[in-house]
Amino acid sequence: MSSAQAATSAVPSIQDAQRARLVFCLLIAFLMAVALAMFAGSTLQDPDSWWQVKVGLDFLANRTFPTVDTYSHTFAGQPWIAKEWLGQVLLALAYQAADWNGVVALIIATICLTVFLMAWFLSEWLKPTLAIALAFTAAALISPIYTARPHVFTLPIIVIWTALLFDAAREERAPPWWLLALVVLWANLHATFTLSFVIVAFAGLDLLVRVRLSKPALLAKWVAFGLLCPLVSLLNPYGFKAILATFTVAYGNEAVPLIVEWKAFNAAEQMPQEAVLMLIFFGLLVSRLRIGWAKALFVVFALHLYLSHLRFTYLFFLLVPVVLAVEVAQQYPSLSLRKWMTDKRDGLERFFARQFYPICGAAIVLATASISMLGSVQQITPSQKTSARDALAFAESHKLSGNVLNSYNFGGTLIFHGIKTYIDGRTDQLFLGGFTKADDESGHGGGKPVLEAQLKKYAIGWALLSAGDSRESLFDELGWKRAYSDQYAVIYVPNV
Repeated sequence: MSSAQAATSAVPSIQDAQRARLVFCLLIAFLMAVALAMFAGSTLQDPDSWWQVKVGLDFLANRTFPTVDTYSHTFAGQPWIAKEWLGQVLLALAYQAADWNGVVALIIATICLTVFLMAWFLSEWLKPTLAIALAFTAAALISPIYTARPHVFTLPIIVIWTALLFDAAREERAPPWWLLALVVLWANLHATFTLSFVIVAFAGLDLLVRVRLSKPALLAKWVAFGLLCPLVSLLNPYGFKAILATFTVAYGNEAVPLIVEWKAFNAAEQMPQEAVLMLIFFGLLVSRLRIGWAKALFVVFALHLYLSHLRFTYLFFLLVPVVLAVEVAQQYPSLSLRKWMTDKRDGLERFFARQFYPICGAAIVLATASISMLGSVQQITPSQKTSARDALAFAESHKLSGNVLNSYNFGGTLIFHGIKTYIDGRTDQLFLGGFTKADDESGHGGGKPVLEAQLKKYAIGWALLSAGDSRESLFDELGWKRAYSDQYAVIYVPNV
C-alpha cells in the first residue's frame, strides 16, 4: 500500500467516526459505573432515602395518592402531597426487586445514562476525547447529589431538554413537540420540573436574539410551546398543587437555612468545585469566546442557583458545557468534532471503529454482569448514621412506646419502620410555622425551656438522638435516663 493510500485509510468515513464517537461515550458511561460501584454505599447516606422508598412501597400497596400526613405525630392530618410519587415508586420497585442493592443499581444506572447523554451531546460539537473528559469531570463535581432520591431520575431529562431546545434555537426551528412528554414525566418524578419553564424561556430568548422579529410564525410556535409546558405539567395527581409546593420551598420556608443541601455555596467545603469555577472564569477572561447575551444570562442564572443552594450544582456543571459547546467548537476549530473527523485516526480510534459491534456487545454484557454481581459480592445497606439499626432493635425489644422525639437524620428510618416521627425530611411542606426553628433552637444555648415545652406539648415517651446531638446534656439535666447508646445513636426514656 502506498503512503497516500495509507494516509487516506487512516481518515475514517463519517460512519466509522460516528461509531468511534459512540464507543467513546459508552466507554465513559462504563467507567462511571465502575467508579460508582466502588463507592456504592455512599448513595445510601441520605436519611431521606428511607422515607422516599417507604412512600413508594405504600403507594404500591394501597394505590392511593396521599393528601395528608400520616407519617408523623406532630403534623398528622396536615396537608401533604407525594409530589415525587413516580420517583418514589421507581425506588420502591427497585427495593422490592433486590433490596437496597436494587436501589443502588437503579441510581448508578441513571447516573451513567446522564453521563452518556452529556458526552453524546458534547461530542456533537467537540472532539470525543474532550467531550468525555468534560462529562466525567462534571459528573465528579456533582457527586454530592448522588443519593437514592427521585431527583436523580431527572438528570437525564434535564440534559436532553436543555440540549435539544438550545439546538432548536440555534438552528432557528420550532422546538420538538415531543419534548412536552418529558415535562409530564418530569412533573411526576420531582418538583424541579418548574425548571423546564425557565430553560425553555432562555432557549426562546436565544432564538429571539438570533432572528429578532423576522420570523413571527417561528416565534409564535416557541411561545405556544412555552405556554404548553406549565399546562402539560398539570398532568399529575395533584395538578396545580405540585407547582405551588415548589414555591413553598423557594420562598419563605424556615427550614431552608437549616438543611445542608439548601445552604449556599461554601468555598471552604467545596474546594474542587471552587477550583473549577475559578478555572472557568480565568479561561473566559483570557479567551475570546463569544456566547451572546442570552446564553450569558443562562450561565448567570445557573450559577446563581448553585451559589444560592448547593443542591443545584448540577444546573451549572451539567448544563453550561452543553449549552456552550457549539460556540467553543466554532470559535476554536482545533477542539471541534469536525476537525477530529478529518484528522488521521490513531490506533485506538481505528480499533473502536472496526470493532464497533463487539465492543458494544461486550460493554452491555459487562454492565449487566456488574449490576448482577453487585448483590452477590456485597449486600449494601444504609449506614447506621441514618438507619439507627441497633438502637431501633433495642427500642423494639424493650417495647418502648409513646411519641418519639427524634433527631432529623433519623426521621426517614422511623417512617420506613412504621414509627411516627417528630420531624423528618419532608420540611418542604411540613414542620413549619415555627416548628423547625424551635427544634433547632432547642439544641442551642438556652434551649432547655424550649425542649421542655416540646416534650410536654407532644407527649414525648422516648427520644432517639444522633450521637453527639447537643440536646443530650439537656435530657440529662431534665432527669431523663439514657437507656441505650452506641457510636451512632442514643435513646432516652423518662426516669420514672
